[in-house]
Amino acid sequence: MSGRSAVPEVIWARAERAGRGPRPAYSRADIAAAAVRIADEGGIDAVAMRRVAAELGCGTMSLYNYVPRKEDLYELMVDAVSAEYDLAEPTGDWRADLVGLAHQMRALMHRHPWMPGLMSPVYGFSPHAMDFLEHCLTCLDPLDAPSGTKMVLVAMVTGVVTTYVSNELATVERARSLPWSEAAENAARGAYLGSRLATGAYPRLAAAFAQDAGSADVDAVFEGIVHRVLDGFA
Repeated sequence: MSGRSAVPEVIWARAERAGRGPRPAYSRADIAAAAVRIADEGGIDAVAMRRVAAELGCGTMSLYNYVPRKEDLYELMVDAVSAEYDLAEPTGDWRADLVGLAHQMRALMHRHPWMPGLMSPVYGFSPHAMDFLEHCLTCLDPLDAPSGTKMVLVAMVTGVVTTYVSNELATVERARSLPWSEAAENAARGAYLGSRLATGAYPRLAAAFAQDAGSADVDAVFEGIVHRVLDGFA
């Protein structure tokens, strides 16, 4: 039983409750919160309709009355997490505002490590996600560029943050599987890299690493990358 409709359906176009009859036992917010808790603890693969139903204390078949497809459940999850953004009044400095939002997005994805895997235009137009996009475009009001170009900028920043965090999370996951400390691993790899660069066979790589020797601060690297994206639109 999948609950799949015979025609395309958007969860947000479907009434959460009928105009008549008893009040539903669970709201979409209840269902999304349960699914987010499961994903935060066990990853997105742990999110199954049966598991969410058990978390809520209802039958799996009953859950399909609220959420016809797992894709709808994912969309509810993305929307719920998108509500965590602090959409403060824009400062008038579009660059500073976009950098601040990029930092928020990175922090959000670290709180919910499954989120990068669901970053897709398919789930990008839920109510809270649209609030976020509208806020981004409001922050970009001072930028003299067409609206379509501003959307491209937001999409590029989102893509950069998603890729950066995905790499961070993969590094953390890999470190957990090491039989020794991450510091020991990095020291060994650094020593090997230094020995290879010292041969003189890679002069351009050596120059690049020498110039970026002080770039070990991942927060500074992240902000620098975001600024590089914004430079192209300034």
